[in-house]
Amino acid sequence: MTDPTAAGLASGQERGGSAGRKRFLADAAARGLEVELVERLAAHSLEEAAAILGIRPGDIVKSLVVKHKDGSFLFALVPGDRQISWPKLRQLVGVNKLSLPAADVALAATGYERGTITPLGSTTAWPVYADSTITGRRISMGAGEHGYSAFVDADALTAALGAVVADITDPGPYA
Repeated sequence: MTDPTAAGLASGQERGGSAGRKRFLADAAARGLEVELVERLAAHSLEEAAAILGIRPGDIVKSLVVKHKDGSFLFALVPGDRQISWPKLRQLVGVNKLSLPAADVALAATGYERGTITPLGSTTAWPVYADSTITGRRISMGAGEHGYSAFVDADALTAALGAVVADITDPGPYA
């Protein structure tokens, strides 16, 4: 992929908007991954987003950008009804420090604004860690642009991304 710094992106349009959705779709196609893209209304909560899409909150998978202590990043795919278990993820990655970066840092690392982030089409192909609870079902995730969601088979997604699938979460407030 390309330079993970904001300076490496040609314009604001390249960071999101239709360019982000096009990157998402192109990467999915290159991986042979079938995705269903749907346009949706803006939501102000997880429950509202799930209601708009006609699914359960746990079927919405958040693509979280996590910063490694060495300055690199990884993606954590977390169901909406669960939250990252920092001890579990740190043990799996083999480090003692991981953190969620500021929004501008996540944008520079992925080319996507918060709320649109996905490993598919990221400007850098960071490692992906997916929570084991997403397996065996159809999920919804960000599609690179505000106002769009993508539906995809979770097993096909994790295989296409070469994701490490493991227990990396705990029940969240929506469980």
